[in-house]
Amino acid sequence: MRERVKKQSYFFLTRLHNFIGSSFAVRRLSDRICIEHDLSVILDPNRYSKSRFKHYGEWIGADKPPTFQQRLKAAVISALSAGPQDFDAFLALLADAGFEHKWGRGGVLSFRTQGNGQERFTRLRVSTLGDGFDIDTIRRIIEGRAVMPESWEKPAPRKVNLVIDIREKTRGGKGPAYRRWATMYNLKQMAAALQYLRENNLLDYEDLAEKAGAATERFHSTGDKLKVTETAMKRNADLKAAVVDYARTRPVFDGYRAKQYSRKYIAEHEADIAVYRAAQAAIREILNGEKLPKMDTLKAEWQTLAAAQKSGCAEYRAAQKDMREAVAVKANIDHLLGI
Repeated sequence: MRERVKKQSYFFLTRLHNFIGSSFAVRRLSDRICIEHDLSVILDPNRYSKSRFKHYGEWIGADKPPTFQQRLKAAVISALSAGPQDFDAFLALLADAGFEHKWGRGGVLSFRTQGNGQERFTRLRVSTLGDGFDIDTIRRIIEGRAVMPESWEKPAPRKVNLVIDIREKTRGGKGPAYRRWATMYNLKQMAAALQYLRENNLLDYEDLAEKAGAATERFHSTGDKLKVTETAMKRNADLKAAVVDYARTRPVFDGYRAKQYSRKYIAEHEADIAVYRAAQAAIREILNGEKLPKMDTLKAEWQTLAAAQKSGCAEYRAAQKDMREAVAVKANIDHLLGI
């Protein structure tokens, strides 16, 4: 399994171009592939070690992922905790949890996780999983003739399996090709979400919800601030245009008044007079009783607003990207948790 992942990583890495910071892009790509195949990822890599080097078991410590046997034990305990009516219902619960089973010679029952890299089946027997994990004991627990041993750890509430949702989608007539594509798509999305949680240290759901809420609030506040700047820029542009039209057509209107508002004069300069009156009305509406600033002041104000808009657009795009990423990750986790 690990060799196949290495080949896949090499396939992608050989097609990357060398650029500034390419090592970080390669590391993110390698981590994404390892997460998709349920392999370990170095969260805080250090090039040099200040102490003795540790082997893989010591380095991974408590972060070691559960083995296939531990996953099967947890799934068995979870299925029995759900109170199945018979042994077939027990097998159905394990199938929903992502385990396939087969019967061997002598009534031996074995399980294997689906699409998780497990190649060989794990037998359901005491010598493999421990006391109580055999067919006879499980049958007695289901029938009510025995209770679950106290030594069994109670599992956490079972998360919603994405395969169940895919099956519901395929009931509308989708074929096996769609099922395979949807499975890989969900796997990649959840791998990306897990990588985002690790990189941002959001391992608690409350922290993730707070991050998504803060990112959304920052996006809206940045957008409101940018709207205020753009409104001020529009006011400045309209006022400058009105002032220019007013200054250009004012001599014509002064001539109109000097001619005692002659009908012949207004017929010859009707368009300019209309522009003058429209510009005068626009200036009064925009200023709303304020004093008309000089053109140099308006130009300086425009430069300040343009610089603020440029920085505001960059901040808005960054806030939008952060919000979309945080909200998408939270939506994926909510979907996985059944929220």
